[in-house]
Amino acid sequence: MPAITEPQLQLLWDECNSVRDKAILSLLFDSGLRISELANIKGEDIDFEHCTVTVVGKGNRQRKAPFTEATAQLLRLQLANNGCGNIWGITASGITTLLRRMQARTGIRCNPHAFRRGFACRLHRKGVSTLSIQRLGGWASMRMVLDYTASITFEDCLTHYHRAIG
Repeated sequence: MPAITEPQLQLLWDECNSVRDKAILSLLFDSGLRISELANIKGEDIDFEHCTVTVVGKGNRQRKAPFTEATAQLLRLQLANNGCGNIWGITASGITTLLRRMQARTGIRCNPHAFRRGFACRLHRKGVSTLSIQRLGGWASMRMVLDYTASITFEDCLTHYHRAIG
């Protein structure tokens, strides 16, 4: 299954026509948000001090999702452009259309789950525990984290081992 990588994100960004599109891609990559969670973000949901966004996820559960300072800068610009209601000005369907358009332009398999898998794999490769990945990504079960990180190789794990052991 496809998982967006940092180099792929850069290629996607290069094809973006707006701050909104870059902010959407960046937030998906940083947070692993589900499309429904992303689509319903309002300005008041964003906590710039802690770089988190509060969303309502699966099962109508409220949770927080992280993002980086680089994404925070894009979100600030987007809020300046469209700060009322849904900050994107488009629905989940519109975001899906944006991702399909990006896939057509770049050839990169670009869908919400590719970003969610990329989020989990990226954190795993950086040595974040599966329990932390589960909590950060809002998964109810560890099984889902294991499914999402199935592309992690022995070599990836060996790199973490050497970093940890020194």
